[in-house]
Amino acid sequence: MRGLTGKNVLITGAGRQKGLGEGIAKRFMEEGCNVVIADLDKTSGSQFPEHGVATKSEMELVVANLNQSATGKAISVSCDVRNESDVENAVKTTISNFGSIDVLVNNAGIGYLMSPVVETNEADWDAVLDVNLKGTFLATKHAARAMISAGNGGRVINISSQGGKSGFPHASAYVSSKHGVIGFTRSVAIELGSHGITVNAVCPNHVTTGLGSWQNDYFSKLLGVSLEEYMAAMKSRIPLGRTGLPSDIGNACAFLASEDAQYITGEAMNVSGGEETH
Repeated sequence: MRGLTGKNVLITGAGRQKGLGEGIAKRFMEEGCNVVIADLDKTSGSQFPEHGVATKSEMELVVANLNQSATGKAISVSCDVRNESDVENAVKTTISNFGSIDVLVNNAGIGYLMSPVVETNEADWDAVLDVNLKGTFLATKHAARAMISAGNGGRVINISSQGGKSGFPHASAYVSSKHGVIGFTRSVAIELGSHGITVNAVCPNHVTTGLGSWQNDYFSKLLGVSLEEYMAAMKSRIPLGRTGLPSDIGNACAFLASEDAQYITGEAMNVSGGEETH
């Protein structure tokens, strides 16, 4: 990808091993970028359980593995994207360590608080909207301020979802938040274009990360089918015949951050093997 070598990238929600964020980070580092891995680093009640967030030790392991297997340099920073001071600190950490922030990837998200709408409690709804949508707003706000101040343009890439374009049962909060991310992307792209900052969204379909495995178990049990039957049915809906990989999303992010995508902004790119087409 043209123009990525030496760029500095902040990726939120990237502290899980074999997660989407790690895959995105690896792809950027393969292009010679420096990467800051930001994540919550501790569990907190039912909204932020062990299967949903990274621990500090897991974040450190992700960083160590990235630094061993790719070019560029990776560091980590603790960040609750619901907290503006944490987000501001993550941006400042990126700049203090690497000199600038050139790319922001808003990857932090909750995709595990599932329930019928009539049974969804307010605390779960708020947690999903706060992380997925408010967190995207806060990180974009502070990264964009730094990019504007530096005067060199930049890239903001928001990880939305197939759920940002289509509805799914038991996921009203998640789907609402991801639709909101696309609307936010379109609006902010207009505001930041004059500063040379592009803003785009990437919309994956299912990716079997650690979170993805939890989702597979949840929905196969909900439908009363075996895990194998559930996965076979999912793959049958995808024209390319397989579910997504973290590397698929990493490739899309690297493209949108590169000079090859300098005239693309305000888009919501499907990365779904043809399952989502609008």
